[in-house]
Amino acid sequence: MRRMLSGIAACAIGLPFLFTSSAAGADALVLRPGDRGEDVKTLQRRLHAGHYYFGRIHGVYDEQTKFAVWAFQKNRRLMPQGEVGPRMWAALERPARKRPLVPGGGSSRVEINLRDQLLTVFRHGRPVLISHISSGAEVSYCENGHCGNAITPVGDFRVTTRSPGWTTGRLGSMFNSLYFVGGIAMHGSTKVPLRPASHGCVRVPLTTSQRLYELVKVGEPVYVRGKVV
Repeated sequence: MRRMLSGIAACAIGLPFLFTSSAAGADALVLRPGDRGEDVKTLQRRLHAGHYYFGRIHGVYDEQTKFAVWAFQKNRRLMPQGEVGPRMWAALERPARKRPLVPGGGSSRVEINLRDQLLTVFRHGRPVLISHISSGAEVSYCENGHCGNAITPVGDFRVTTRSPGWTTGRLGSMFNSLYFVGGIAMHGSTKVPLRPASHGCVRVPLTTSQRLYELVKVGEPVYVRGKVV
């Protein structure tokens, strides 16, 4: 289930770090998708405490856990990958210093960062949900008789409509949809790759979308910034 790295030091910002988990002993533990056990539970608890993971603490490194790992890695400027190694364990020990995209956007809002492919929900000025996303692929498309440009619009919006559960249209299925401009919504999806791939909507992992739907109501400000790179 695990691979142990030789040596005991890892560097995050030029300072030595010793991972002291009881599971890992004096060595830095590496976890990968498919792993199981108490070490994965520790990872899930830390990601949950940081508002990245909203699934069950069951000790299985499944796809929803991987999505939370990606969100954490992107938020901390680490290369997004499934492997959880020394640099990420070190980062988990440090408090986050996240700067909002829109400092004057209000104490409760949703921010969507297209450059980093991250969505953040703020309450009382603090992030309470940070999610990996997949936004518009920025290509032209024609599917099932519907043609358009797969672009997630940039600007200041508000949630206009909420649609609970699964809905299916000409362009696919959406879960717990939160519409914020026309037919563009934040919604749960079974396909949230490490690249912009939607028709314009903002896809989020399924378990995260359930918490997102609980938090965000009609009228909530939604700020979309950045450029897909």
